[in-house]
Amino acid sequence: MTDNRNVILAIILSMIVLFGWQFFIAGPQLERAQQQAQIATEQAQSEAALATPAATPVAAGTPGTVGPDGKVFYADRAEAIAASERVTIDTPDLHGSINLTGARLDDLELKQYRETVDPDSPIITLLTPAGAPGAYFAEQGFVPGAGADIAVPDGQSVWAVEGNATALSATTPVTLRWDNGEGLIFRRTFAVDEFYLFTVTQSVENTTSGEVSLFPYARVARHGTPKVANFFIQHEGPHGVLGSNNMISKKYSDLQNEQQVRLDNTTGWLGFSDKYWATAVLPEPGETINALFSWKNTGSYDDYQTSFVETTPVVVAPGATATHQSYLFAGAKEEAVINRYQQEYGFDRIDLLIDWGWLSFITKPMYYALTFLNGIIGNFGLAVMAVTVIVKALFFPLASRSYASMAAMRRVQPEMKSIQERFKDDRPAQQQAMMELYKTEKINPLSGCWPVLIQIPVFFALYTVIFISLDMRHAPFFGWIQDLAAPDPTNIFTLFGLIPWDPTVMPFIGGFLHLGIWPVIMGITMWVQMKLNPPPPDPTQAMIFNWMPVIFTFMLGTFPAGLVIYWAWNNTLSVTQQYFIMKRHGVDVDLLGNILSSFKRKPAADEPTKS
Repeated sequence: MTDNRNVILAIILSMIVLFGWQFFIAGPQLERAQQQAQIATEQAQSEAALATPAATPVAAGTPGTVGPDGKVFYADRAEAIAASERVTIDTPDLHGSINLTGARLDDLELKQYRETVDPDSPIITLLTPAGAPGAYFAEQGFVPGAGADIAVPDGQSVWAVEGNATALSATTPVTLRWDNGEGLIFRRTFAVDEFYLFTVTQSVENTTSGEVSLFPYARVARHGTPKVANFFIQHEGPHGVLGSNNMISKKYSDLQNEQQVRLDNTTGWLGFSDKYWATAVLPEPGETINALFSWKNTGSYDDYQTSFVETTPVVVAPGATATHQSYLFAGAKEEAVINRYQQEYGFDRIDLLIDWGWLSFITKPMYYALTFLNGIIGNFGLAVMAVTVIVKALFFPLASRSYASMAAMRRVQPEMKSIQERFKDDRPAQQQAMMELYKTEKINPLSGCWPVLIQIPVFFALYTVIFISLDMRHAPFFGWIQDLAAPDPTNIFTLFGLIPWDPTVMPFIGGFLHLGIWPVIMGITMWVQMKLNPPPPDPTQAMIFNWMPVIFTFMLGTFPAGLVIYWAWNNTLSVTQQYFIMKRHGVDVDLLGNILSSFKRKPAADEPTKS
């Protein structure tokens, strides 16, 4: 009896374990696997939908060329815009239109920014229709669930304007309508704020007798590989912030090699970033998406895309209407505007649209300091000079100790020469005697490095801000410097424009043949600073120090003018600071004598000196 009871108990416990395993572990795992399989299917189907021909079909009587792949190509952007009906976009910052074919945003210009410093130059073009050279556009839409045969709008669908709105403005949204002829009516409402954020609200009206399930998607497509600066301090190309994956940045060449980069079940946003402009698609904050970076060669152009498909479908009951909302950023990378979007909408780290670099804890404070001072002074060049004075003041105690130690080394120069003469054949003994002298006189031989070491992070932060900050673009200084973010436009190799030729196009050495006035001023100030000290006793070191200002002058010839102005001004302040500190410590600083001695002919090694 006891054995039977134990057998029955064992069977019951086994069943509990089996059912418990099935209910708590195997069942959820199978459900997750099914969900992941469905997500993969939806992703594959969405990719197929997004890979459909993106070019606008040619309207009757419209010029256009059909390529071998069936896509339509236009001679220029204006021809592509004229090939389809459109809804105008007009805000204080934006001008463009929404293409009624595909209901996509593919024509956008930035009214507040021009291509050059010339006020009559064209305004910046951001987005361009498919089929035109350099096509660049964004769109939103739906893809049906796996196995569903539902007609959804695509890049070829022609939408109609609903209501009385004829233009999209910051106060007037525009609604477009498309009927699939099978009982579903799609509406897409575009709204835009006074800056660069579009809110896209999509709705589906279901007049059928069955439930409809659709997955929202959004993408940014770019045809052709754009020219980028390829500077290591700033990323240009596909990128995004995708939840725990953090910042994902891809070069165009990287994407060509990888072809597809998928990140499933994540959150965030993704798009394309240029030096000063960006376009990104953003779901509602916290919405789970399957993100995709992709590239393919169509035979006519390189097709780059950043897209996402939301993992939660929009379910539309019979006789009901369901809506979905997402966002599109398309505009200038203005720091204040982007930060405002992050705070108001809760977008995940959208401030990373601006690539402050891995030293952002230095570069961002530098940016804020410059913009604050510019607000007071009214000139970014003077703000750079003011920041330099502030930095010099902050590190004055350290610089003072450094220059004091250098002054002490000047005083013991005769003893150092004596040690070198006594132990010229015994290097270890010479080094030991030198260290004893430093210890006796309380001299730190490395103290002279501190002013240079302090300058490096400040220089890098300022270089980053000047290079990437939109505020610096086309910011004038005085005289011929009308753009602090561009190199000095003058060139001594053309006699400042008197000789009508461009030496920079010469092979091999052309990159070194752009040398403006400010780089020359910077080189002179650097040379004068080095002449505060007598030349090193070692001939090799002396030669390096003599040539360093020349090398730096040519190196900085193509750097942004704002950075060269900073360096020249910093050198001038350093000369003044070092001169007075060393004089205060009793050193006879013969700056003029050191400069004049540089122009005297040095006697040859076998030539007797005059007594």
